[in-house]
Amino acid sequence: MKVELFPFQKKALSDIRMKTVEAMGSYHRTHAPQVVSFTAPTGAGKTIIMSALIEDIFFGDEQYIEQPEAIIIWLSDSPQLNEQSKQKIDSKADKIRLSQCITVSEDSFDRETFEDGHVYFLNTQKLSVSSKLTKNGDGRTYTIWQTIASTVREKSDRLYFIIDEAHRGMQGREASKATSIMQKFIKGSEKDGIPPMPVVIGMSATTQRFNTLVEGTSSTIYKSIVTTEEVRASGLLKDRIVITYPEEGAVNNDMAILQAAADDWKEKWEHWTQYCFEQHYAYVNPIIIIQVLNGTGGKITDTNLDDCIAKIEERTGFKLEAGQIVHTFGATTASLTVNGLEVRYVEPSQIADDRNIRIVFFKENLSTGWDCPRAETMMSFKHANDATYIAQLLGRMVRTPMQMHIQVDDVLNDVHLYLPYFNESTVKDIVEELQNTEGGDIPTDIYGEPLSGKSFDTLTVKTKSKKKDIDIPGQMTIDLSTGDVKEYQPSEESGTVQQSNEKVAEPKHLYEGASSVAQQNAESQEQTVQQLDEGETPASTQSTSSMDETPELGDNTSTESDGDYDQPQEKAEDLFDREAVMKFINDAGLLSYNVRSLRINDYLKSLFRMAHLLSMSKLHREAIREVQDDIVAMIHDYVEDLKARNEYEDLVLQVKQFKLATQIFDAFGESVDNYSVHDMFTTTDTDIDRQFQIADVKLGREGIGTAYGNKYFDVNDLTAFKIDVILFVADPDCMNKLQTYAEERFHSLNDKYRRYIATIESEKTRKDFDSIVSDGDVVSKHNFRLPETIQVPHEAGGKEYKDHLFVSETTGTATMKLNTWEAGVIEGVEKRPDFVCWIRNPSRASWALCIPYEIDGEIKPTYPDFLIVRRDPVTEYVIDILEPHNPDFKDNLGKAKGFAEYARQNPGVGSIQLIRMGKDASGKNRFKRLDIYKTAVRDKVSHAVNTDELDHIFDSDGEFL
Repeated sequence: MKVELFPFQKKALSDIRMKTVEAMGSYHRTHAPQVVSFTAPTGAGKTIIMSALIEDIFFGDEQYIEQPEAIIIWLSDSPQLNEQSKQKIDSKADKIRLSQCITVSEDSFDRETFEDGHVYFLNTQKLSVSSKLTKNGDGRTYTIWQTIASTVREKSDRLYFIIDEAHRGMQGREASKATSIMQKFIKGSEKDGIPPMPVVIGMSATTQRFNTLVEGTSSTIYKSIVTTEEVRASGLLKDRIVITYPEEGAVNNDMAILQAAADDWKEKWEHWTQYCFEQHYAYVNPIIIIQVLNGTGGKITDTNLDDCIAKIEERTGFKLEAGQIVHTFGATTASLTVNGLEVRYVEPSQIADDRNIRIVFFKENLSTGWDCPRAETMMSFKHANDATYIAQLLGRMVRTPMQMHIQVDDVLNDVHLYLPYFNESTVKDIVEELQNTEGGDIPTDIYGEPLSGKSFDTLTVKTKSKKKDIDIPGQMTIDLSTGDVKEYQPSEESGTVQQSNEKVAEPKHLYEGASSVAQQNAESQEQTVQQLDEGETPASTQSTSSMDETPELGDNTSTESDGDYDQPQEKAEDLFDREAVMKFINDAGLLSYNVRSLRINDYLKSLFRMAHLLSMSKLHREAIREVQDDIVAMIHDYVEDLKARNEYEDLVLQVKQFKLATQIFDAFGESVDNYSVHDMFTTTDTDIDRQFQIADVKLGREGIGTAYGNKYFDVNDLTAFKIDVILFVADPDCMNKLQTYAEERFHSLNDKYRRYIATIESEKTRKDFDSIVSDGDVVSKHNFRLPETIQVPHEAGGKEYKDHLFVSETTGTATMKLNTWEAGVIEGVEKRPDFVCWIRNPSRASWALCIPYEIDGEIKPTYPDFLIVRRDPVTEYVIDILEPHNPDFKDNLGKAKGFAEYARQNPGVGSIQLIRMGKDASGKNRFKRLDIYKTAVRDKVSHAVNTDELDHIFDSDGEFL
């Protein structure tokens, strides 16, 4: 594959591959039809997983041999979906040739059987009784039904039938018709003369939907399920869908709602521009999509498109140009003139890759055959009876533009929908549709909010006065402190604009179609990593890209709001340098943990990924070469040991000879003959090459065999080095030793370079490092880092705090609604003379500090409530970790022990306090803290065996606040 699958996708692929093999073997033993049910929520990448499965079937993998003569038939319910799936296979599966993928055409397709080694795309609309494919005549020799039946009869050992039920866009009668056609392939159809397909692989977003499809079948069903939690953790989807609607009883002003949508779109532009510039990524160029009304009286639409464009330009200050606004109206493919601009027609499937598109007008043709992660904001002029359609549309918008969660700026982790003709009740209908019909338990949180209220507050450590202009030579750039747009031209006297010859690599998980490279800072920064054998951190590099690839915005002409929801508020003065505090925390090297239920990769794969990252990031340039050399040395030592024990020649002979059995085999090598005759035959070079390739796969596909050959090649025996590698892989003891080496080296590299990764500017490098570590261990260590911007739930009735690290950009305060205990703890620490600020540590936020603990034999994560920053005369600041916790909870001892181990591994922490309410000597209720950071207390807690002992430690060592 051209792309690296996410851990949950790898796991799903392995599971489906195994069950597909089992299904094919079972079919040929019993002749009972088999169904593999693959269920995954919206956004899981089902088509990508299926592309990888097809590639593995054709070309083999670590466990199963290749089947180049396999036939894949892919059935969906629309031509657009077929084309989209075909394009994804072409763009993601590097081994599958485009010529192998064939769309079955009514006009030209006429074969007795499907051809080996190809993927055929069918859709239910071409299988109706009126279709040419289903009828003889007009020069057609075979109907599609005859072709299918003949293929099943003659090629059942290599026929795989995929039913793409995942994107169902049809409703009512059309959906029922499509389901009936799909069921013909599962149940067979006497009318059409086709038997049930031998092996059907069904893709679906919900188990209920696929259960409907296989209802009444006698097929054996194998189930493979991807959970919502797995997809949510991957970062493939936005964290939130926020749906804004007018208040009950409000006089509707849809243009005021459009104005709010334009504000949101402009905010996304600003945040994406800042993020991409600082992280050296290609610009995302977010899109606003606007659903308009159907037309009456011969009009294209009853929505005033001129007013829409005028309002967007007026509100955002963007001067839109021809080519930046498009439509997808099915009634016409002609260009329209809107507000003096040409608005051309585009196919929905072409929107994502056209980076010049800013605004999309559409009616009802974007729910299927369309994915556009750049669509960040949506406005719909539709009325409340269209909840189902809007739910389907949102299912296409929840994917993230960069296929990863954005750690630095939480504003970029949501998608916003504005509905002027909906209310609280009808918005709930959309939520139900999203959760029950479109995506099952969709792995994205969904919130409804009235126009005057907010579901989330945006808090930051950067005030507008501190944000820098983004100056890119020759480009239209945005001033993030004012919103003004200007063209930057460098001064000749400044001497600061330089262009490096070194190109910036495209981000690994950037959405497909992106080809530009982000503009970079002019000043090259070289950081030195001390106490390393080899290496230095990556230097910032520069490159230039075309003007089309960068944000093209007009002059900002801010206007008065039509509503009162964004009136300016008085801003509180900063009490301390927020960015300096955040920098201290991020440089402190505190550990945070990721707790998973299982380990994704074996240590060998994780080691190779770690070594590649260290080499590419220049932290340790020779990392991958050193790992390869170590494994090559292991193979050589093993071979030399065999020779010393006089076992080598006998084993070589076993490789060079094999027993040829005159047997009958099923499709996957299982013997079905009890009377076989055995003879000895010498292998050919091709057989040795095949075994060598299998050995290379088991060594991680990292060219270990070739590296061994380069060092120990024998010109007198051209295959000797290949046999050495084959013997090494065939010896279980050798592979066990290799895994032990990989585990030890993996953890060694992680421990050595983790704190240096924290100093690298590239968020992508840090994120890749975290992903590698997470995939390698069930409980993995990471650097704790704070983002610059977070989004927190809006809490009406909360208290405004000036001393929270993250505050509103407009007011300089953070509104937090704390319970009595929490508020009391914060009030107490605020009174300390060395107190600087505090941070609420939200449970399960992507950036939150996580500490593992054990309870009932299971490792679980916990998120301490607060981080407190105090001044320190030596280090400038120090960080305390506070956890107010009810002593009645059964997890008290487990969490205390977890904190004790955390304290042992993090000597830079000021204190780690477990806090309870207790009575002092006078009988008054006060907060009592147990500082587990203290060595004596930590040792007592570590040796405690029950909660009674922990209570005693609180009595003897706890202190009242």
